[in-house]
Amino acid sequence: MRITRNLMAAGALTALAVGATTALGTTTASAAPNVTPQSVCGSAYKTVNSAPIGSLGTVYLTYNSSNGKNCVATIRANPGKATYVATYIYVPDTDASAGDDGNYTSYAGPGYVYGKGHCVSWGGTISNVYVSVDNSNCAALKESRVTGVR
Repeated sequence: MRITRNLMAAGALTALAVGATTALGTTTASAAPNVTPQSVCGSAYKTVNSAPIGSLGTVYLTYNSSNGKNCVATIRANPGKATYVATYIYVPDTDASAGDDGNYTSYAGPGYVYGKGHCVSWGGTISNVYVSVDNSNCAALKESRVTGVR
């Protein structure tokens, strides 16, 4: 009984050590499979637009009305082995931009900019498939979307 308990304790400590090493060695943009735009950007951010990136995932544009900021997040449809994932947002009127990119298991982001009262351009990439959205969320200009393969 004591040997079994000691083996179980040793196994638990090994699992904790491996988990801690893994957690410290990964980037902040790796997450569990059930990632939402709100879990990336914050619960106050509401999804105002989105664009599919082929069948690989979706890039989301969110907005927080209390602070006037937009946030973008690119979320993979099927998290798994790390692959290139990117997200970006740009406000042409103010030249403000933000984004994130790297080899991630489930998402890239968040990227925040102040966008209240401004048109925004935003997009994302997963592997070699990308989508870009220009002149988004503004009344004066028509939105333009481009999806392609790099």
